[in-house]
Amino acid sequence: MGRVVRIADGDTITVLDGANAQHRIRLQGIDAPESHQAFGTQSKNSLSDMIFDREVTVEYDKIDQYGRIVGKILLDGKDVNLEQIKAGMAWHYKEYQREQSPTDRDLYAHAEDEARNARRGLWADADPVEPSAFRKEQKREREDAR
Repeated sequence: MGRVVRIADGDTITVLDGANAQHRIRLQGIDAPESHQAFGTQSKNSLSDMIFDREVTVEYDKIDQYGRIVGKILLDGKDVNLEQIKAGMAWHYKEYQREQSPTDRDLYAHAEDEARNARRGLWADADPVEPSAFRKEQKREREDAR
């Protein structure tokens, strides 16, 4: 449990625990648009509006390659990660869905389908680009520029 003290983007936050230690958290099961990608700012603002300066619980069992906790954020028992998908502010990160419980996997996939069908959030875009594809393209462009 801790207080959210920073929102880096639509799927990464910093939580301050009771001992005043900061923990970077990558929201499990979702992939939000990058900051400089379409809907990146809206996704970050959506997450901020929900949890910034609020006490949250983090359920996790993984630390990623960047030293971040990968977990599910709960606010008053509500799954914040799932809410980002429902609002059309993130994709269900299917590349890592095996790390989710079968229940969460189904909930997240269904929520993405609903948001997509309702053209909510990033799904209003005619051709939304998954953040993982966007990151790969950015990397390729940087390498080509060398």
